[in-house]
Amino acid sequence: MNQAPLLLELLTEELPPKALKKLGQSFSEGITQSLKSQGLLSDASVTTSFATPRRLAVHISEVLVKAPDRRAQEKLLPVSIALDSAGQATAPLLKKLASLGYPDTPISALERQGTDKAETFYLTVDVPGVELSKGLQTAIELTISKLPIPKVMRYQIAPGTEQVQDVEFVRPAHGLLALHGSNLIAVKALGLDSGNTTQGHRFLSSGSIKIEHADQYLETLRNSGKVLASFDERLQTMRAALTNASQGKQVLMPESLLEEVCSLVEWPVVYTCQFEEEYLTVPQECLILTMQTNQKYFAMTDANGKLSHQFLIVSNIETKTPEAIISGNERVVRPRLADAKFFYEQDRKKSLIDRTALLSKVVYHNKLGTQLERTERVTKIASLIAHQLKTSQPNVDISLAERAAKLAKADLLTDMVGEFPELQGVMGRYYALNDKEHPDVAAACMEHYAPRFAGDALPQTDTGTILALADKLETLVGIWGIGLAPTGEKDPFALRRHALGICRILLEKKLPLNIRQLIQGALDQFDQAEVKENAKLDLIHQFILDRLRAYLKDQSLDGKAYSTNEVESVVSQDPQVFDDVLERLEAVRRFSSLDAAPVLAAANKRIGNILKKVDFEIPKAVDQKLLAVEAEVSLAKALDAILPSVTQAFEQGHFTDALQAFATLRDDIDRFFNDVMVMDPDAALRNNRLALLSNLHSLMNRVADIGKLAS
Repeated sequence: MNQAPLLLELLTEELPPKALKKLGQSFSEGITQSLKSQGLLSDASVTTSFATPRRLAVHISEVLVKAPDRRAQEKLLPVSIALDSAGQATAPLLKKLASLGYPDTPISALERQGTDKAETFYLTVDVPGVELSKGLQTAIELTISKLPIPKVMRYQIAPGTEQVQDVEFVRPAHGLLALHGSNLIAVKALGLDSGNTTQGHRFLSSGSIKIEHADQYLETLRNSGKVLASFDERLQTMRAALTNASQGKQVLMPESLLEEVCSLVEWPVVYTCQFEEEYLTVPQECLILTMQTNQKYFAMTDANGKLSHQFLIVSNIETKTPEAIISGNERVVRPRLADAKFFYEQDRKKSLIDRTALLSKVVYHNKLGTQLERTERVTKIASLIAHQLKTSQPNVDISLAERAAKLAKADLLTDMVGEFPELQGVMGRYYALNDKEHPDVAAACMEHYAPRFAGDALPQTDTGTILALADKLETLVGIWGIGLAPTGEKDPFALRRHALGICRILLEKKLPLNIRQLIQGALDQFDQAEVKENAKLDLIHQFILDRLRAYLKDQSLDGKAYSTNEVESVVSQDPQVFDDVLERLEAVRRFSSLDAAPVLAAANKRIGNILKKVDFEIPKAVDQKLLAVEAEVSLAKALDAILPSVTQAFEQGHFTDALQAFATLRDDIDRFFNDVMVMDPDAALRNNRLALLSNLHSLMNRVADIGKLAS
């Protein structure tokens, strides 16, 4: 038998659930990559990963008994170092050959490559293929050493005996199984010798289970051990069982919860439980969170999203009499729900406005003051934004924006948010409504955190939109100002997310706000000298533009993503108002599809390069009397002819029409560059031609820098 499937399993005590999926993937990937690098896998080998609470395993098809022999070339030393003046081997060469295991190799057996000082000796040798047992041992040791273990556990094997060993692993290991087809492979790991047996479900099976063949692992564990070894299969089984048990209700199944529960069970079984309906008077977000976070239960809602008093649990025990399991879980969740009800009732006894003064005792950052000081800054920024929006959106209520800013962080002092920080903002909305605050103020208490992540919904109300911008601007400017701007992958205060949120709000809501004025308005609210010194407006503006670039590259038109050049044609102009950026980008895409686009883009780029080299002030107007060559006369007339329509299209926001109008200039521009010497020795002619090109360049780039489209 030259090749056969390989099975490797490490049986352990219960592994940490939040790390199980990653541990399983890393285990299988590590073994596979190591065996592949040693030549023990074929091109058709397929890896299957297994991970349960008590085991990490991998199955690989078509694994060789022995890797094929191969020829290898070893680089030795430069000839100038390897040989002495008499042409004999030097000590460094002899030492190098000895270290490689070929001490008696004559110089005549070495190959020379390169020329002159770069000439180097190489040794070509036949390397015997590694045996599977040796290669697998290497793979096991290397893989275990590199597993992403969250916290190492130290334990002893065979304590009190002469064979006692100290071992370090994520959890104590109790078994090692290694089969090649039906043959046992002798390897060691964590003080264990390999065998061909494993353990099934801790409660639903008993005794050792023999695996006859590597291909029978999955089926044997399922039928004899009551274990679904595949993480993905177990996850899909759970998902289907939860849906089937819902009886038409909507099951709340966040992927993170599904994966964590999947890491807690080997034989998932779903049961329906319930709690007293009186707890439904508590905001359902609180009940859902406590069930998911504390108990790993799956809440259910009706078609309208209203929480049901029934919930689902995933048990590791299959039984025809689950009453004890059901009642036990119902008994466990009741105190959690009672705590939530108590927190909610107590919190409502004190209004949000009465809590705001206590924010002075909560430190936001030791360099930026308290949450109360931050609230005061956000309130002023929100007021500035509201006043700016009022000119274009008369319905904006400045007083509501200021009120919402004052109340937005007060729920941080409530018992409910203290217990569940994830509910900040959510509880602020409930408590604001309880205090009879304006509905928009209440909504803003929650909406000002949006968007919390990529793809998250934006604030719906004007008040929430204003407050979301103010809150993100204050964070961005303040944290940047104390020297904590993102570096590399490090961004502990999520400033990139805040900047992206600002871009999305301005873009998608088409707000006519000047981003530089917003940054300056936020900066003006800080008294700290360090912030005023470090928070440079230009740097923060460019940082936000970088997020804008990333956002636009994720957008598409007619199913095709925008290219880097298309995005750069718009963003390179340092836009200060984002409300029409998407329309400009669409116009660039439409323009780039024209036959004339490549020529016009190249001409625009050429004009830009010419103008960059001019170190004097170019006249604003073109003197018609100085147009001496027919080609420049023709271009000037053509430019004058389209100027009114281009200007009108631009002012009306018809950017595509504005850009496409330039297609008529293609031939005139070609003739101009063929027939006209721009940098004429005559200063008057030269300056007039530069004025013509400057006017053309400015008009062409009014929508976007189309020169960026030139390859």
